[in-house]
Amino acid sequence: MITYRHNIMSVNSLDTFFSIKGGFVREQRDVYFVRALGCGRDMASEILNIDQRMGRQMQEKRLFYTRVKSLVPLTSREDMEFYEKQFALHKEKHLSYVRNQEKDEKFGHVLSDAYLETINKYRMIKKNMTESIEKNFAVKLLYWTDCVLGESLSDWSERKCYKIVAENVQKEQEYLFYFMLTLIGCDVLLLECREDISTIEELKKLSQELRLGEFGGQALPEYKQECGTYGTEDKGNSNKVSAPGRNDRRQQQTPVSSQSQKSFEELALLASSIVMIAVYDRAGQPVATGSGIMIGRDGYILTNNHVTAGGCFFAVRIEDDENVYRTDEIIKYNSVLDLAVIRIGKYLNPLPVYRGRKKLARGQKVVAIGSPLGLFNSVSDGIISGFREIDSVNMIQFTAPISHGSSGGAVLNMQGEVIGISTAGIDSGQNLNLAVSYEDISMFIRGFVN
Repeated sequence: MITYRHNIMSVNSLDTFFSIKGGFVREQRDVYFVRALGCGRDMASEILNIDQRMGRQMQEKRLFYTRVKSLVPLTSREDMEFYEKQFALHKEKHLSYVRNQEKDEKFGHVLSDAYLETINKYRMIKKNMTESIEKNFAVKLLYWTDCVLGESLSDWSERKCYKIVAENVQKEQEYLFYFMLTLIGCDVLLLECREDISTIEELKKLSQELRLGEFGGQALPEYKQECGTYGTEDKGNSNKVSAPGRNDRRQQQTPVSSQSQKSFEELALLASSIVMIAVYDRAGQPVATGSGIMIGRDGYILTNNHVTAGGCFFAVRIEDDENVYRTDEIIKYNSVLDLAVIRIGKYLNPLPVYRGRKKLARGQKVVAIGSPLGLFNSVSDGIISGFREIDSVNMIQFTAPISHGSSGGAVLNMQGEVIGISTAGIDSGQNLNLAVSYEDISMFIRGFVN
């Protein structure tokens, strides 16, 4: 039975965090969980120097180090089934494993203990937790553990030094995931450059606050793994980590456009990048609802102009996020194309827009995701039934059912790329629905995508 003590020494600088190494005495391990708030002077160069210093130590096999920009969503049905089995194993035998460590029974018990403590913390904010909610969270926790720690787990030891840095963590589930990493022996630093996480004080107290400067400062440089076999490769998206191991899991880092077709279940998981928008008038009364598509990491959401027109402000809901994000920022709109971009104060996980490498065709399968009649993130499937030009705008006609409130939602191809934005349905016809095509979308959102 290993126990973990948090932050027994005060961390008063980044250098302190990376220099300190928690001791292990009598089955007790000292670990550090720190929230660094704001940006210090010359932050970018300081982080690059840390990357290089930690990289050299990793090359010398003295520790494991990685810096994570965002966590990869779980999309593989096979992976889901694997981690669901681990959840069942935890319930039955108090053991849990991940793909990169399926043999060490001591690790299995430590991971199970870590999960149990984390889920108990989650109950503080999720009062009416069902077993289904718990299982979904457990699957994410185990999958993310594989993603972040990768092959370094193959020789896990309670004495091994792990240094994990995560950028701009805002979701409570992700915050608790990084807390869970400390319960398997990792030191974790959260670089909260844009804003502090919004959660209850009891959860905030799990990590030590370290004030570096004001919020909003300079962007952090990309993390480039330059040594060792652990971590990620720099292939244009090096800050996202994916689960290494079986069949080289790093293939998940390639752009969606080059991936094979997804199942409907996998496409449905992309609903986490589709939002519901409630529209309010000047009196603060809700007057309509619509949908939107995350298109830029810095809070940019694409929707229809007719969704935002006449609204004084908007309330945006995101899947698996209990917060409601209020905004009155309409960054750009075009009444002819019926497109608009709004912005919220939240770091987002955008969907890729189709680049037209192959012409769309009638009969091609599509999936529509939106919030018809306020039913949050409903998923439907159909085909492209035609191509129309209406008022000089190129439209895709498709059969996937939509209703009022679906406007602004995504129409996806089977690779998970946005080929259109749901714009209109003909009430007098059955499944006669229209979407503004990706060509106009790509031109309209240029400058917001990152």
